[in-house]
Amino acid sequence: MEKKNSQLFAVALVTSLFFLWGFAHNLDPILIPHLKKSFTLTTVQATLIDSAVFAAYFLMAIPAGIIMKKYGYKAGIIIGLLIFATGSFLFIPAANTQLYSFFLVALFIIACGLTILETAANPYMSSLGDAKTSVLRLNFAQSFNGLAAALAPVIGARIILTKGYTDKELGAMTEVGRKLALAAEASSVKMPYFILGAILVLIAILFAFIKLPKIQNTEEHIAGKNIFHAFKHKHLSWGVAAQFFYVGAQVCVFSLFILYATKSAGISEVKAADYLGVCGIAFLIGRFVGTGLNVVFKPQNLLAIYAAINVLLCIGAMFATGIVTVYIVIGICFFMSIMFPTIFSLGIKNLGGDTEFGSSLIIMSIVGGAILPRLFGIVSESFNNIQYGYIVPLVCFIVIAIFGLSGYKVVSKEDVETALDPGNLG
Repeated sequence: MEKKNSQLFAVALVTSLFFLWGFAHNLDPILIPHLKKSFTLTTVQATLIDSAVFAAYFLMAIPAGIIMKKYGYKAGIIIGLLIFATGSFLFIPAANTQLYSFFLVALFIIACGLTILETAANPYMSSLGDAKTSVLRLNFAQSFNGLAAALAPVIGARIILTKGYTDKELGAMTEVGRKLALAAEASSVKMPYFILGAILVLIAILFAFIKLPKIQNTEEHIAGKNIFHAFKHKHLSWGVAAQFFYVGAQVCVFSLFILYATKSAGISEVKAADYLGVCGIAFLIGRFVGTGLNVVFKPQNLLAIYAAINVLLCIGAMFATGIVTVYIVIGICFFMSIMFPTIFSLGIKNLGGDTEFGSSLIIMSIVGGAILPRLFGIVSESFNNIQYGYIVPLVCFIVIAIFGLSGYKVVSKEDVETALDPGNLG
């Protein structure tokens, strides 16, 4: 009974981390139009925000896995929280110096902390209970990531986007005055990120003083030799690819939503941010609905169906007009909801001692969020139509559908030995 209560408390505490990094990620779509205006950036230049964030996942994923192997999940969580907090506090000097590059550095440091947190929290949550319900458990925890996706844009828009100058006011200024005024708008980010950093430090202290259940190694969980050994699992390789394209698609949809909606539907930035909040609500509802459907349907089948639906919705996002484009993207958000945790759980399934390195590789693949949105921006600017950028998420969802149909399959050691048995050849 005591062990069960300890596991439930650990699940609750670790679930809070999913909300926190979800909140940080979903402030990025507010930062993109805000800093784009403040520093007079092109769409491609503005997507450097996503590049700075998701490049950190590629660079820090392996070090994060090493930290987990050497010091354990608890230490990884505390280290991740403190680095996350450091990046948040750096928004203050970034705003004071009014340098776009400083903001990118602060976001990169935040993402380094997020990388360690996600590398620790995802497999830890999967292991806190029956292996048969790992997908269900991870989907539940990721639902709070969806809650953050609903709240962050609405809160962030009112704190950040509403503190700027109107186009009329800017037009009446001199060129020098206009540049100073736009750069000064960046200071509106100081308070929300300071509060976020303070909360993170408090949670890190809480983790330092509580006792978390240890995930014990079993005979099936003998420590993996190295990260290349983990790639011998075919379904992990597929999982890495699928997660690369999924995160790329998600970032394209969420981070560029305000730029997309203001052009395709002709609405204001604040109104678009409200609709982005609706996207977050759809994402949240989708997580809970998906968690329930996973009881009835196999996770891989649900993943393939959702991905196929999103392929069709992406076509609509490219060619529809008016406010209907916003509703189509809200639909995409609903059907994206289960993808990250489902791909993650299927990708690290039955890895044994390669689990930590496998987790690092899947987290590393989040670099798709740094690469594909820039491709989205390039396509949009090439055709002078942001809607055509949705060809990028469309291709991503095709890859995810393939993973759900066949790439998820675990090839066991026994299967390999049977296939290589001379008696079974020819």
